[in-house]
Amino acid sequence: MAEVVVPLAVRDLTEADLPALGWYGTATGLAGVAEAIQRARRGEVDYLAVCPPSGLPVAVGGVDYTKPPDAATIWQLSVQAELRSCGIGTVLIEALEQRARGRGLRLVELGVDDNRSRPRALYERLGYVVSGSEHGSWDEEAPDGTVARYETRITLLRKQLT
Repeated sequence: MAEVVVPLAVRDLTEADLPALGWYGTATGLAGVAEAIQRARRGEVDYLAVCPPSGLPVAVGGVDYTKPPDAATIWQLSVQAELRSCGIGTVLIEALEQRARGRGLRLVELGVDDNRSRPRALYERLGYVVSGSEHGSWDEEAPDGTVARYETRITLLRKQLT
């Protein structure tokens, strides 16, 4: 099989990108992304997009500076399903870590659903270590539009930035 190399750019996500995020998920999920963009305007977070030359986002995620004190929380990471395991998630996480470093922070954390081992393996490969666990819950929208509460155990991971 031939290898194709595509250059990627990382930039701030904007409202103009929202129509291109049909792959992201449901309307509820996209509303959360729209809220994150508003929070980025207020300086509470950075919310980034990874894009090929087309300029269309193929991965998005954020870094929240409001909690905990003296650290940043990486959250809402998503890579377009067809492009997973191509290194795009690594590009996104490294860019988010760089933003945290730019704010003078040396510790980042994130949480991963215990039912999703694939992302956890990526985080651990990037140097994140388990720091605890907590209960997590959020609303998830089904394809038919109904909303149900999703309950799970979240593993907390941390990384010291150098």
